Amino acid sequence: MEAQYLAQSKFGPSIWADTYLFLTTEVLLFSDHKAKEASWWLVVYLQKKKKKICLGFADLQITRRNHLVTLVSKSTQRQALLLSYFEPFNAEPPRSALVSSYVTPVHLFYKRNHGPIPIIDHIDNYYVSVTGLIDNPTKLFIKDIMSLPKYNVTATLQCAGNRRTAMSKVRNVRGVGWDVSAIGNAVWGGAKLADVLELLGIPKLTSSTGLGGRHVEFVSVDRCKEENGGPYKASIPLNQATNPEADVLLAYEMNGEILNRDHGYPLRLVVPGVIGARSVKWLDSINVLAGECQGFFMQKDYKMFPPSVNWDNIDWSSRRPQMDFPVQSAICSLEDVQMVKPGKVSIKGYAVSGGGRGIERVDISMDGGKSWVEASRTQKPGKDYISEHNSSDKWAWVLFEATIDVSQSTTEVIAKAVDSAANVQPENVESVWNLRGVLNTSWHRVLLRLGHSNL
Repeated sequence: MEAQYLAQSKFGPSIWADTYLFLTTEVLLFSDHKAKEASWWLVVYLQKKKKKICLGFADLQITRRNHLVTLVSKSTQRQALLLSYFEPFNAEPPRSALVSSYVTPVHLFYKRNHGPIPIIDHIDNYYVSVTGLIDNPTKLFIKDIMSLPKYNVTATLQCAGNRRTAMSKVRNVRGVGWDVSAIGNAVWGGAKLADVLELLGIPKLTSSTGLGGRHVEFVSVDRCKEENGGPYKASIPLNQATNPEADVLLAYEMNGEILNRDHGYPLRLVVPGVIGARSVKWLDSINVLAGECQGFFMQKDYKMFPPSVNWDNIDWSSRRPQMDFPVQSAICSLEDVQMVKPGKVSIKGYAVSGGGRGIERVDISMDGGKSWVEASRTQKPGKDYISEHNSSDKWAWVLFEATIDVSQSTTEVIAKAVDSAANVQPENVESVWNLRGVLNTSWHRVLLRLGHSNL
């Protein structure tokens, strides 16, 4: 007999699950797989144990809270408290999980969506339309893309709003309240976009097609309210798309496995060194255009404005869409306020820069920036990291580590990174505050207090 589960909502009607998965006899994941226009996930907490489930995406912390509901199993009468459900689904892992490995496990990779997660069935019939200012518009089936040489590119993707929560403490901003974990490092497998375009008659290292195309737009299957129900889309310059050294991929694998739905199955774009908003998931079509994509998220979002701009005087046309992300670092082994025991404390975190720039050093201070010590930097275990050396992954983060001696009752620890172009993180968040809360790359600070601790 098929079991059913009822979601009792405090704020709306009951919802019957049509798909569910037992994790234990007391815990389940619950989703509406059959709904074609909506897809939402429910992450459950045990009411009895008040303990988070640690399996798959349940390792992630939900960043928006719309409803509190209780799930009741009609067969066992056991209850679980549901933290929230909503769409779009956005989540990040605990910061400490990020430094557990150089390559971020798929289930710990942050999730950023602007609409419901689409369900793409019938993979044999799936194709991407390629149109626009080209001589040979065509349809590319997944088998066509997989027949091209496959490349594995280790690249860090980061939401432009990473560390937005800290920025919102200065002044209110709009956007998902990310901590420091809207970032992840993965091995992406797929065909180079330059090879795909060459297959269609656009030579490598091309800045303009014969018909005047200078930009490549990528349109998703998913729909979002900002596009008035239309698809999410973004673009990159043609000279970047046709440059094999840019390593732009049409990816169908992540960490050696087929992409899952959360991360763009069956096919997504990966643009290394660029804010995550340009790496379009669930590809539907590719269009070669004369100018930039005119979609909402290219023209009316993800742009960097000065602190003087507010919602009354903003002029979106005065700024170019943000592409490369600036140099960034964050301490992950400690929370914003952490109790520690006197003595040695390990400081671990990540550092990364956009555009393929390496990390030249990461500095740690315990006296407000008056003096600094240099942290060690690693990528692949057992190998020395050398910034921009051919043995290093140029699109990927580095993990840093330093050991400090804590003796004062309170100690502020600061981390800042310097990239290979000598770009350095700004000292104060106030200097980079902007109304959308993007690109908070200010020095990262945590406060240590002496007391009882497991550290």
